[in-house]
Amino acid sequence: MSDRVIDVRGLRMAYGDVEAVRGVDLHVDRGEVFALLGPNGAGKTTTLRLLTALGHPTAGSAVVGGIPIADGGPELASRIGYLDQEPPGLIAPAGDLHLA
Repeated sequence: MSDRVIDVRGLRMAYGDVEAVRGVDLHVDRGEVFALLGPNGAGKTTTLRLLTALGHPTAGSAVVGGIPIADGGPELASRIGYLDQEPPGLIAPAGDLHLA
């Protein structure tokens, strides 16, 4: 069994003429900690959405937990968790409401 848990090669995502993700290569092995850092608009969120099969890349490939993102869907979703900074459909609670 490979220790590689994320393997990304040439990942690209374009929205019309705008290239949000431009040829990302990323390799993460079991036990490693990594972070995506960059300014607003650098493609961090788009990259994570692609790696969680919430979007379809324009080009390139990625395997997460042994599952190609192109085939991932429900199986990939059952193995990973992802909470976007602003999840769709989530209403921000009032200041006096606390969730436990």
